[in-house]
Amino acid sequence: MRLPSVGLSDPASRRALPTSHLAPSAARALVRSEIDKHGRSSATPESQTRRLTEDAELLVSELVTNALVHAGTRIEVACTVETRSLPPQDAAQRAAPDGGATEGGPVEIVAVLVEVTDAQPSGRVVTGDSSARRTGARGLGLQMVGSLAESWGVVYRRTEKIVWFRIAVSDVPKPSGALSEALHRELAAAEIFSAPGQADQRRTAAWTDPGGAFLAEASELLAGQLDEDMVAALAGQLLVPRLADWCAVWLTTETGGMRLSRVWHSDERKVAALRFALEPDPPPAGLRTVGLPWPWPGEASGRSGSALAFSLVAGGSCVGSLVIGRSGPTEMTGFAARTVEDVARRVAQAVVTARQYTRQTTISSALQRKQLPRSLPDLPGVETAIVYEPHAMGQTVGGDFYDLFPMGRNRWSFLLGDVQGKDPEAMSVTGLTRHLVRLLAREGHGVESVLGKLNAAMAEEGAEAVAVGGESAQPRFLSLIYGELEPDERAGGAHCTAASAGHPPPLKLSVDGEVVPVLESQLLLGIDEGSDFTAYSFDLAPGQSLLCVTDGVTERRNGSRQLDDDDGLAKIFAGCVGLGAAAVAERVRQATHAFGPEPLEDDLAILVLHAVVADS
Repeated sequence: MRLPSVGLSDPASRRALPTSHLAPSAARALVRSEIDKHGRSSATPESQTRRLTEDAELLVSELVTNALVHAGTRIEVACTVETRSLPPQDAAQRAAPDGGATEGGPVEIVAVLVEVTDAQPSGRVVTGDSSARRTGARGLGLQMVGSLAESWGVVYRRTEKIVWFRIAVSDVPKPSGALSEALHRELAAAEIFSAPGQADQRRTAAWTDPGGAFLAEASELLAGQLDEDMVAALAGQLLVPRLADWCAVWLTTETGGMRLSRVWHSDERKVAALRFALEPDPPPAGLRTVGLPWPWPGEASGRSGSALAFSLVAGGSCVGSLVIGRSGPTEMTGFAARTVEDVARRVAQAVVTARQYTRQTTISSALQRKQLPRSLPDLPGVETAIVYEPHAMGQTVGGDFYDLFPMGRNRWSFLLGDVQGKDPEAMSVTGLTRHLVRLLAREGHGVESVLGKLNAAMAEEGAEAVAVGGESAQPRFLSLIYGELEPDERAGGAHCTAASAGHPPPLKLSVDGEVVPVLESQLLLGIDEGSDFTAYSFDLAPGQSLLCVTDGVTERRNGSRQLDDDDGLAKIFAGCVGLGAAAVAERVRQATHAFGPEPLEDDLAILVLHAVVADS
């Protein structure tokens, strides 16, 4: 049998391989044995012989894997080692390793020739351009053969197909630059090493993105993130190790500077050292559309490598910078750089979205904080407690609201209200109502007068809404409990005057467990501008408690039943004898949640006033 283009026939060693997963290891053993047989008696340096063996083993393993997966027929491997006699002038300097003479004079290894034969002549040889990728036992085909072999080819016969390659000793890549032999061998074990200027084909294959799958994954992961530092963390995890050995993300600050948000390394032990090396020298905040070469961070991520900085640009503004680095002498391919540019654009847009969300959340939180009092004041002779749970997710204020404030001369006002609806407009009404009640009360208006004037204001607001928005406009109605307290500083407890406008009436709990409503509910605010309201007076003696709730409690549902059916709330309250204000509020809250299996469908607010003996 004659191999094409190299002129050798009848290879010295030929073996039929098992058609199983043992075939690649058997092929490697054959090649290694044949090279070792000549290497022991040759004057070729041991390091070159070892590298020749490793490269030949790698290629024959890949070709046998290809034949095993794609052909599935019998497989044969043949191997021969080319040698040549040394000239007399070199014989003395390059003798055999044992110092003795070899038969016929000293020789050196020139090349190794290997052929892999299978019985499927119509089978396609998988090349680097194929859509097939390494998955499981699938090999990389002729992609690596073209990288390492001095020459190679494919011969098709009627009953078989032969793939052959020849590796010359002079073609074995040598370490270059600052790489030591040991480090070079480590890199070669992970990827096909090529001298500077040659394509890094194995890593290039790993960096292709068929169908944009990688970019689609990046978009999906980044789309739902509403925290800019989480976006930076995801960017590092997306790029490392697929496109880089390490990644750092800087984000712009409000003062125009840059802060190092996240650092990611394929070796987590190096993250701290890499951050320390990178942090003092942030990239400039520019509007570059391509990667800018960036200084290698010294020993923090290997002895040498290449790094690129990409601006994070969205909407014509720079929001940060993304820096990636790859260890070793190989440079980033154009395809990889373009992929990182695409990722950088997606990261920049995700950062902008996260910042917009944070800004809106901050504004919303600031506005919501003004809708309710930050805390309840301490009253002499009366304990107070509030439970407040807005229904809308992400809000601290809903349509329910409360307040407790001093009016001077040992007089206090309290209120608990509920605006129709749960939208932001309902929330805006809560703040206006609370501040309007405070203003009216401190100007000397009593309970009945405050409710009357607030009713007129709500009715006027509703009429204006209908006039502007037409019949589709929905006027806002308001239910409210408003009362005044005058604590008894000597005996404890307090005298109360209160009224309810369309609100569940407050309940009073006595020390003997009796629960009674203390007033009657009247018309909602905002329905009839001319409505009058009546206030009720009662005493809250030491040991007694007053419970005010919104309809989120009384109308809590379990199927067709509501919590307050058959005086359900009064029964819960009756079991709170002896409890302080905070304990009563928590008991009612727990009972409300436990009443039904479904989550609450409305805002929940509970205000408890518990009279105690005055401090002596």
